Amino acid sequence: MANAQKESRKRLVLLIMTAIFIALTYVFTALVNIQLPLLGKGGLIHLGNVPLFICAILFGKKSGAIAGAIGMGLFDLLSGWVSWAPFTFVIVGLMGFVVGLIAEKKKSFPWYIVAMGLALLIKIVGYYFAEVILYKNFLVPFASIPGNIIQVVTAIIIVLIIIKPLELAIKKAGLK
Repeated sequence: MANAQKESRKRLVLLIMTAIFIALTYVFTALVNIQLPLLGKGGLIHLGNVPLFICAILFGKKSGAIAGAIGMGLFDLLSGWVSWAPFTFVIVGLMGFVVGLIAEKKKSFPWYIVAMGLALLIKIVGYYFAEVILYKNFLVPFASIPGNIIQVVTAIIIVLIIIKPLELAIKKAGLK
């Protein structure tokens, strides 16, 4: 019975933490952002990737995918970027999944960099093709790439600075 209770508690904690990171991803996307003066609607720099990456590293691929997809997808739906929401759901969900997948297997600083670097690649390629579909143009989407790079590299730097203390805090609190 003790093992069943432990497993139940573990699932509950994971559910709660995932919900918290959905909210943090939404808030960091909605409240800490800068619209770049680029063509179309490409070019929004925000800090939503920070809680997304933290969630994926600390709680794994499923939580990372859910926090990214729902948190940033909600931002698109509630902020007038409705046509972007399906793309964001898939692209950012995949980013969270990949970061979490690598972090589950390789718990080390260099692998976190690789994981988040792959997330950057997913973001660039994913949003490039999303813009091709939305704008029906293969050149216009190139204007958004610098903003995507700035956005994710900024998040990577912030996450790398704070991830070790967060890992220790999560472990000490018995949340993982």
